[in-house]
Amino acid sequence: MRDNAKSGALTEVTFFVLLALYEPRHGYAIMQFIEDKTNGRLVLGAGSLYGAIDSLCKKGWIELYDDSDVRKKEYRITDLGKQIAEQELARLTEVTQIAEEIIGG
Repeated sequence: MRDNAKSGALTEVTFFVLLALYEPRHGYAIMQFIEDKTNGRLVLGAGSLYGAIDSLCKKGWIELYDDSDVRKKEYRITDLGKQIAEQELARLTEVTQIAEEIIGG
């Protein structure tokens, strides 16, 4: 996952996975959430999603919530993950405000 640690910018996939996990969800539900929220613009394959999940778990941004069903592991965002998502929202808001000033809005 190519999140930019220096500037704090997250990839779109990372940001949407974090947003999806404000409620515990299993992999397929995460994929559906992202596809629905982006009106089909962002569609993840299983490999991309589970690579992201693995990376985010290692960073401590998400965690396993329920693995009682071996076929459907549920994940949720951690407090650290919420901080990261909030920082990304602030960064995107600032970028949007600057763009609106320049482009006009």
